[in-house]
Amino acid sequence: MKVEGAAAVVTGAAGGIGLAVARALLERGAASVVLADLDGDRLSDASSALGEEFGERVLHRAADVTAEIGVDAVLQTSPTPVDLYVANAGVFRGFGLDASPQDWAASWDVNVMAHVAAARALVPQWLERGATDGPAGCFVSVASAAGLLTQLGSPTYSVTKHAAVGFAEWLAATYGDRGVQVTTACPMGVRTAMLEEGETSTDADARLGMRAVTSAGEPLDATVVAATILDAVEAGRFQALPHPEVATMWAQKASDPDRWVAGMQRYRRALES
Repeated sequence: MKVEGAAAVVTGAAGGIGLAVARALLERGAASVVLADLDGDRLSDASSALGEEFGERVLHRAADVTAEIGVDAVLQTSPTPVDLYVANAGVFRGFGLDASPQDWAASWDVNVMAHVAAARALVPQWLERGATDGPAGCFVSVASAAGLLTQLGSPTYSVTKHAAVGFAEWLAATYGDRGVQVTTACPMGVRTAMLEEGETSTDADARLGMRAVTSAGEPLDATVVAATILDAVEAGRFQALPHPEVATMWAQKASDPDRWVAGMQRYRRALES
């Protein structure tokens, strides 16, 4: 999909990867970008800062995008029908088998069902619009390398990110030849507030999870991740891997799952020692 001239939405856009993607979209000529986030104060500050540079192309809407009513509110904020939706909002909570039902529910709602709600709202519109000289619309799922590999420390994050990748694959298989482009991003460590909070958490499993991420590969700046995502969008690729080594790890896992699991056990023990 061509970013220049597109009407875009980015969720989880008050900071981190979401804010970096919003900026990159504007720099590449998007006609409008709606920033969405649950944190209204941070969102307003982020939108104002971008607005000083990019003017009226920047809009924002505080909303809970895990619910269809919140998704609809965000979509209605766009001055024109949305061409590109970046489902970036995510949570990292719930560690070990002590993860509570509330942790599981929140992780499932934000990391998975927010994607489903957005797709339910947008895909029918894109199918009705139809593809002309390019896709009618593009859905970007910001998942994680945890969705291809695993996430030590947090079963909630690992399971829901696998589900996010699975939903994106299903969307692509079902609608990818009918005018709906799908791209999924699976980075490892990214220097965001989420990573910093995990590194300083009082929960041993949370710290283990972040050590696993930062030891597996160099954490990237969010701007690098944003550029990789939009490069994949503009090239029409399904997979965006900001850390190229994830592809090698993923292939090793697929080729010998038992060896992979044994290796992850050794890795966990090394991090715990």
